[in-house]
Amino acid sequence: MKAYNTNQLRNVGLFSHGGAGKTSLLEAMLFTSKATNRIGAVNEGNTVSDYDPDEAKRHISVQLSVAPVEWQDVKINVIDSPGYAEFVGEAMATMRVVDTTLLLIDASAGVEVGTEQMWKFAEERGCPRLIFINKMDRENADFKMAFHSAEEVLGKKCAPLQLPIGSQHSFTGMVDLLTMKAYVFEHGNTSGKFVEAEVPAELMEDARQGRDWLMERVAETDDDLTMKYLEGEELTTEELMSGLKAGAQKGEIVPVLCGSGLLNIGVSQLLDALVSYTPSPVEMGELTATNPANDQQITLQPSEASPLAALVFKTIRDQFGKQTYVRVFSGTLSSDSQALNSTRNLEERIGQVHFQRGKEQIAAQKLVAGDIGVIVKLAHTQTGDTLCGVGSPLVLEPIHFPEPVFSASVAPRTKADLDKMGSAIHNIMDEDPTVRVGKDPITGQTLISAMGESHVQIAADRMKRKFGVDVTVGLPVVPYRETITSRVERAHYRHKKQTGGHGQFADVVLALEPYTEGEFEFGDKIVGGVVPKNFIPAVEKGIRESLHEGVLAGYPVVNIKAVLYDGSYHPVDSSEMAFKLASAQAFKEGMQAGHPVLLEPVMTLHITVPESYTGDILSDLNSRRGRVLGMNPLGNGFTTVEAQAPLSEVQRYVSDLRSVTQGRGNFHMEFNHYEPVPAHVADKVIEDARKRREEAHA
Repeated sequence: MKAYNTNQLRNVGLFSHGGAGKTSLLEAMLFTSKATNRIGAVNEGNTVSDYDPDEAKRHISVQLSVAPVEWQDVKINVIDSPGYAEFVGEAMATMRVVDTTLLLIDASAGVEVGTEQMWKFAEERGCPRLIFINKMDRENADFKMAFHSAEEVLGKKCAPLQLPIGSQHSFTGMVDLLTMKAYVFEHGNTSGKFVEAEVPAELMEDARQGRDWLMERVAETDDDLTMKYLEGEELTTEELMSGLKAGAQKGEIVPVLCGSGLLNIGVSQLLDALVSYTPSPVEMGELTATNPANDQQITLQPSEASPLAALVFKTIRDQFGKQTYVRVFSGTLSSDSQALNSTRNLEERIGQVHFQRGKEQIAAQKLVAGDIGVIVKLAHTQTGDTLCGVGSPLVLEPIHFPEPVFSASVAPRTKADLDKMGSAIHNIMDEDPTVRVGKDPITGQTLISAMGESHVQIAADRMKRKFGVDVTVGLPVVPYRETITSRVERAHYRHKKQTGGHGQFADVVLALEPYTEGEFEFGDKIVGGVVPKNFIPAVEKGIRESLHEGVLAGYPVVNIKAVLYDGSYHPVDSSEMAFKLASAQAFKEGMQAGHPVLLEPVMTLHITVPESYTGDILSDLNSRRGRVLGMNPLGNGFTTVEAQAPLSEVQRYVSDLRSVTQGRGNFHMEFNHYEPVPAHVADKVIEDARKRREEAHA
């Protein structure tokens, strides 16, 4: 691959709802630009960007993939990002390092929720956008419907640059509204070859109206063009193109093109548009970084002569080592050099840098400002870190990843798996910052949290495939608790055992009562020394150890107060151990007498959904024993529902919410309090716990 300067670079992210055809479009872009000699197919698992075995198996993208395309003496770094909600972390990483967002819309479906979400992310970042209405060859494809849905959902900034010639099986090309030329492709041939032709007579009126409307939209972005347009003069093609680029860069215009990635129709015109209307890193202008030594803001120019500042946006690990994906925002990152990881204040040796095309690595001497590449075998650097020059510490804005919304338990299948599981989990988290792993201190289970059930399963599959660790995945055990509901005046146990020589003797009488000011409190009201003071700590210790396992289902005991008020001892046979054993038994008998109940964790949920789905959400919460605390209209067509529900009812809520709201709802939840479990639910929980104990001892 030839060397390009910063002005010759374009960084473009491919975004859409899942299934809109991003990967197929990228295949056509690579083929058209002669980077590849054939067009791969998603269903055959042989595409450049979906090279991961999990992607080939599922026929979907699960991680971002970089594929540079060379076109008209420009290098377009295209990043194909997943479209499914569970892999939104990859899309967020992509959004952070690209300068242009290319949104795909399925011509038969219009704007879908994933596309809408990516549009909002791009708008928040101030990222220029283009739209490509894809799959024009598909049954039920309708360009007007798709474009109007873009206007309705994404805004009136959308401006069509093309009109399709035909539709569905008759789709053969498009009319360019800038040049008023038709581009007709060979029917049924994916070569991408086309001929220029006159605009078909049946489309001429629509084309003229479309050009007039486009001219009006472009004129609105520039005062000089506005005056010329209002004076009745027609804007030249050059003025339209320069106005389009300026308007797109400012976010005032979103150019809309159409075609078919699968049939390679309109792909060369899309590449032309990416070169002509999207900004280079230089045109994106200066950026800011922070000096970690004094927290001062520093302005950087996107040039090779500026101080080095590169952001790590992806890490891939396997048995052969570690690959670190970086976007250089300023300066130059050279092979065989030193760099400072300013996020961790550690120096890194930079070995060979590469350009990456799918899984193919292309050796490079350097990465200039604005370019994207890969470094291998960095020792300390992780996703989100900044690399800069040694002695010139700079920290770039990190990537803001979403918090996990689903948790599952993972357990090793064998002792060998247990020994390797820790390092495998560390590597998985290094690859994917939206995966978190921790240990439940009560149940002892290892919990893996991610963006959904499929996300967790893919993480488990990768642990086995990459690191040889086989694990079972299931729903976590709900951390129930147990307590008493009534006061117990007398819980008595006498421990007496004769074994030859000194025996064992301890006599303990406790009073138990519900306690709302904390999890446990111990007190003593011993008078007359019936239990010597030196044995009272042993009584407390015996009770505290008994708190770990209740009498109903073996869950920890909380919200209880125990008072030692009577007992007796033997001057020879009594010991700390004897009083510890006696107090534990007395406590268990008192628990049985205190009308014990199960307590379940209740979560507070903050659910944001389109207003039209509010009724469905309320009905669904009611079926989960939920309580709605209130609703807050957000003024943008969305409403936030505040509710509480038992954890046992919402462990899979992320999947159900996406199903109910067609993927447009989101939520987060946190623990609020414990409350008694209804009797019919408690019976099942107790029975399940009994079965688990029997299986464990079998």
